[in-house]
This record gives sequence, structure tokens and C-alpha cells, in this order.
Amino acid sequence: MLAKSKEFLSGVKAEVKKVTWPSRKESVGGTMVVLVVVAFIGLFLWIVDTILSKIVEGMLSG
Repeated sequence: MLAKSKEFLSGVKAEVKKVTWPSRKESVGGTMVVLVVVAFIGLFLWIVDTILSKIVEGMLSG
């Protein structure tokens, strides 16, 4: 069991060394894109929800 664990961790270490990690600039840029997209989708859903709420409210009260 211990030998298999050491072999596994050795394999993990070798694979991590092969990874091309993004630079700080790339990470920040990607994060900004995600935040902007999430903000736009949130705004869109809020607008759609408000419109649909007004329609349903109008149907129920009218």
C-alpha cells in the first residue's frame, strides 16, 4: 500500500512538472473575462425576471 502511494505521488509530481502554468497577466485577464460575463448574465437574468414578474402580477391582479 505504501509503495503504491509513493509511486502514485511520484507520478503526480512528474505530471505537474509537465504543466504549462499561465502567467499572472493571463490569470488576471481570464478572471476579468469571467467576472464581466457573470455580471452581464446576472443583469440579463434580473431584467428578464423583473419583466416576467410584472407580466404575472398583471395577469393575477387584472
